[in-house]
Formats: sequence, structure tokens, C-alpha cells
Amino acid sequence: MSAANNTNHSSTSPTSSASASASWKDRLRGWDAHSTVESEFRVYTVQGALFSVVTVLLILYLVVTEFWFNFQVVTTERVHVNATSASGLELEFDLSFYDVPCAHLSIDANDPTGQVQSLHLDRTHHVWKHRVRFPKSGANAGQRILMGSKMKLEFGSTLKSMDDLKEELPQLFTTSNGTQEEGLPSTVKEGNDEQEEDPDCGSCYGAATEENECCNSCDDIERAYKRKGWILRDYTSIPLCAHKALLKMERDEGCNVHGIVALDTGGGNLHLTPSKSAVSSSLDSAASKAAHSGATPNMILELLLGQMTQQWNVSHVIHKLRFGPDYPEAINQLDDQQRIVADTYGMYQYYVQVVPTTYKFLNGTVIQTNQYSVTEHLRHVEIGIGGSRGVPGVFFFYEVSPLHVEIVESYRKGYVAFFTSVCAVVGGVVTVMGMLDQWMFRSQRGPGGLGR
Repeated sequence: MSAANNTNHSSTSPTSSASASASWKDRLRGWDAHSTVESEFRVYTVQGALFSVVTVLLILYLVVTEFWFNFQVVTTERVHVNATSASGLELEFDLSFYDVPCAHLSIDANDPTGQVQSLHLDRTHHVWKHRVRFPKSGANAGQRILMGSKMKLEFGSTLKSMDDLKEELPQLFTTSNGTQEEGLPSTVKEGNDEQEEDPDCGSCYGAATEENECCNSCDDIERAYKRKGWILRDYTSIPLCAHKALLKMERDEGCNVHGIVALDTGGGNLHLTPSKSAVSSSLDSAASKAAHSGATPNMILELLLGQMTQQWNVSHVIHKLRFGPDYPEAINQLDDQQRIVADTYGMYQYYVQVVPTTYKFLNGTVIQTNQYSVTEHLRHVEIGIGGSRGVPGVFFFYEVSPLHVEIVESYRKGYVAFFTSVCAVVGGVVTVMGMLDQWMFRSQRGPGGLGR
């Protein structure tokens, strides 16, 4: 009996198992939301083909638009209080004076207490001066014309264009014996156009106060002597200062000044004012005139002061001014700004607020630089006894802000938002186009499903 039962059980088990599997599949098919239609029941129309083409093109357009939107690089700015102080402040400036000869121009820096501040001139930081003219008439009226050779210009100067660099490259690399052509240094660091040689790091003639300090121009040597408290009496013994005896040649000329200097972060000012040689030349001329006119002491003093500044019209144009490296979409307010002063007694002052800035690129590269805001003021120095104190010139007073700006590059949305948008675009376009196709198909068949 038990054997029979076992035989019956074994014979019915496969049937019941197949029935259960079929029931499970039937229930699962009831959830199919993407039921297919056999090909013989499909109706193919021209309008359906047109809708299909439009659907594909519209999906491609929207997907490309979503890709551009979601992966567009945007910047986010964050401002916070700077917990640390910067170790140094690098300033690059490039400006031109219309009526001030280079030999009459001195570039110096002071700290907030008025003490002379070092410009930290070395193999990286330098100040260059180039003689230029600004013709007042003719075809080149108002244009800046370089008096020396463009081959002696340093990289970064606004006097050197990309076309000039392209012309110089073949000369720098084309030689007869496979070495660099003699007389074409790879890095030009001249101090004045009168300088014929380009030493890698010139001597300061015993006046250097910092390790590895370089003096590659007469102005650099004068600054070094000034910090030491020494007086440079014999210019003829220093080759770089030989041009000081030829000041008359520079009359009716202007001067372009381009410099990269390191300043202290505690604040101070950088100023371009009359040099000692310019003052001495003016005083000697005034003293000679006074001696022949029989002037009183007060008249002589006023004559001396007036003579000192008669050639100092500080009209200028700032080609470039920045505190640190450039970064994308940087705004330098003073770039290509021109200032015209009507008289010769102007003291033009710029008050610059420097804001430390960190710029982070998508690839992880970080730039430590600075932004700045500026206000300006023109002060007229009254020459004569009882006049206001000061000397004509251009002054950049700077102060480092305690705030710090962090600019970070990122994608607008990213991958997750992009794939979500693609799904929405594909599904939405296919659904809408399918509804339009069905509506037009039914409207053409007419009432009762009959074709018109």
C-alpha cells in the first residue's frame, strides 16, 4: 500500500510543479507595462516616420544641451577671515610717463612708518626703465615709441608684443655652430636702455644688504646705497651709471617703467618720484640763474623749488598692475588706465586694498594670488614758502586686507544630474511624440475608425 502511494505521489509531483511555475509567470505578465504588438497588427505611416525622425533629433539636441549645462564650469567664491599672514607680496607694474625722462625717475618703497623698504631685487625681481617718446603731432601722434631696441626688452613688458616674440625666436635658436647666438641672451634683465651687457646678477659695489641681492641698473645701485646711508658721488666709476652724464639727451622724452618687486605684507607705498640726479641738476640750474639775477634768499628758495619740479608733469598711463599671478576672469581695475594732469605740481595717489585670494582649478591646481580695489586722489603740491608739503610723483599706497577669498571651480550639476536629465528627456520626448502620433492617426481615420 505504501508503495502504491509512493508511486502516485511521484507521478503527480512534476505536474503540480509545472502548474505552479505557469501560474507565477501569468501573474508576472500582468505587471508588464511595456506590452509588445505583433508586427502584423502595426500600422506604418509617413507621418509616423516623420515623428520618429523628429523624436531622435529632438532627443539628441536636448541631450547635448543638458551635457553642456550640467558640465559647465562655474566658480564659487567663499570669503573668510585670514588666520595666517602671507610671507610676501609680489607686485608687477608697467606704466609710462609722457614727459618724465628715465634718468629723472626714481622708484622706491617705504613702510607705513616712512622707513625705506627693500624691493628685494634678485634673480626674479627687477625694475626696468625704457626711454620712450609720445609724439604730439604727425602720423604717430599720441603713440608710444620705443627709443631703444626691442631685442633688449624683457618678457612681460607691454612694449613687446606677440609678433615681436615670433620674430625673435628664429634668431634665438638659429646659430652657425649649434650654440646660442652671441649677443642674444635667453633672459634679458636690463635696467636701462643704455646698458649694453646683461649680467645674470650684477654687483651692488659693496652696498648689498641682502643675500643674493642683484644690482642690474644704476637705480638698483642708488637704492642699495640709500639703504646703507651712503652717498654715491662718482657716477663715472660705475659703468651702469655712465648715462647719468647725458641727461640732456633725454629731454622731451618719456619713460616706461616695468617692474616685478617683492613688498612687505605689513603695508606701505611704492612711489615714482624725482631722482637725486634730477634734483641736483635742477638745483644747479636754478642756483646759476639766481646768481646772475641778484635775487633775495626767499626768491632763491622759491626758484629752487620751482626749478626742481618744472619738468615733472606726472601724466601717465598704467598698462598693467597686479599683485600676484593672473587667474581666469581676473579683474585688474587699473589696467590700461590713463591719467592726465594739467600742471607740473601733481602728486597722484592710489590707495590700494589688497585681498589675498586662492584660486582652485578642477584638476586640483591651486594659485595663490591677490585681488585689489583702489581709490585715487590727485593732490596739488604748492611750490614756494608756506606751500603744502610733498613732492610730485605717482604713489601707490597699499594695505593687505584681513579677509581671504577662495575661488573654487566645479561643474554646475555633475554626472548624477546629467543622467537623470537624460532619462527625463528620452522618456518625455518619446511619450509626447507618441501621443501626437496617435492623435493625428485617429483624426485622419475619422469617426468609427474608417479612413477618410
